[in-house]
Amino acid sequence: MTAPCPGAFAPDPARSGPSDRADPASGSGDACGFGSEPDFGYGPEPGVGSESGSEFGSARRTGRSAGPVVTELRLSAFAAHRGTVVPLAPLTLLAGPSGSGASSVLRAYEALSRLGAGASLGEVFPDPAGCVPEGAAADRQGRRGFRIGCTADGPAGPVRLELAIQAEPTLRIVGERLTRAGETLLSTALRDPRRPMLQAAWHTADELPVTREQLPDDRLGTALLPLRVAGRTPGQLQVLAAAEQMVVALRPAFVCEPRPHRMRTPVPPGAGRLRRDCGNLAAVLHAACNGYGRRHARLVALAKAGCARPVTGIGVERLADGLVRAVVARGDGDGTPLERLGNGELRYLALGVALLMGPGTDPADVESEVPSALQTPTLLADGLDRDLDGQQTRELLTAAASAAAAGRVRLLGTVTEAGAARARRTAGAAVVNLGP
Repeated sequence: MTAPCPGAFAPDPARSGPSDRADPASGSGDACGFGSEPDFGYGPEPGVGSESGSEFGSARRTGRSAGPVVTELRLSAFAAHRGTVVPLAPLTLLAGPSGSGASSVLRAYEALSRLGAGASLGEVFPDPAGCVPEGAAADRQGRRGFRIGCTADGPAGPVRLELAIQAEPTLRIVGERLTRAGETLLSTALRDPRRPMLQAAWHTADELPVTREQLPDDRLGTALLPLRVAGRTPGQLQVLAAAEQMVVALRPAFVCEPRPHRMRTPVPPGAGRLRRDCGNLAAVLHAACNGYGRRHARLVALAKAGCARPVTGIGVERLADGLVRAVVARGDGDGTPLERLGNGELRYLALGVALLMGPGTDPADVESEVPSALQTPTLLADGLDRDLDGQQTRELLTAAASAAAAGRVRLLGTVTEAGAARARRTAGAAVVNLGP
């Protein structure tokens, strides 16, 4: 296989123009201005590993996910991170002192997920300067940026994605690389800073080994490949398989940040996706009560184990104005409306719903070309044990480990040191320490 470009992130010296096909061996040069590999001034540093050592490797392979999943994040230069590598198990908890960058890891994962779903750079990075490592100096042309990447494992084998993004003075992608087994399947590079386009080259294995085309500099090229590659040659089929695996692995990510004060207000009924702040929890429960028998039973059992007073059920009450509110049945009366629960219990129940019932269906994905059975949702939970007591944290971690082992969901979350200590005692959980 012939690599589309001579070096990692190196600008391709192909002839200009859309759909221009040529041999990649001709020419050389650096059009993006960051050297043959635009690392924005940061060289590689040792990555971050799991506290469990070799056990983490086996933990990464547990779980019965039906489709491809993300197994590694790389923050080469992002926020507080330089050369950070985070291996991902089905249940991964990040721990470390304040300022160690645990939340930034989740932010990088969310960004890659949204880019994989087709979002633009401006939508994903409203404050790109905040992603540039602190103290990063601009080059002679005033440019600063950041780099992130990941690995997705699945039928095509481990596929790596690397992305270099310029944050200043203009937000744009300056380089992207998709590789498998050390072979570059796609590479893009910024050749003309005056144009909002990248020169892309992908593997063809036809009469000419590489196909060249221009792609927009504000979209993930990997996500665009299924619309651009015909799939007529063995090389093109390899490119499509790798790109589709990466996109399918990245897309089903859901950020869960329960806001108790938003969960205390009755809401209109209806199905749909659980909102990020879980403010529509009652509506999701209303829809789930009619179609999630076993999962609803698991949620009730979780509530019994973590709520202060005995719980016999969780239901939804329709009010006179047509709104609905959730009610925790106690077996000794009409039950307790959700708005009367404390912050810890509300967060506990919201995270339990996200874990056991899933985030629900996004209306935009109803007619998705990828069956839901082949997508494993990844729950991103910053401050997983926030406001929770020890019993609630233990029960939630146990439920998460069970769901992850069954392949129903994966979880990447941040925890306090107390939460990390409990996670280390939870079978199936992997703790990554981001501290010094």
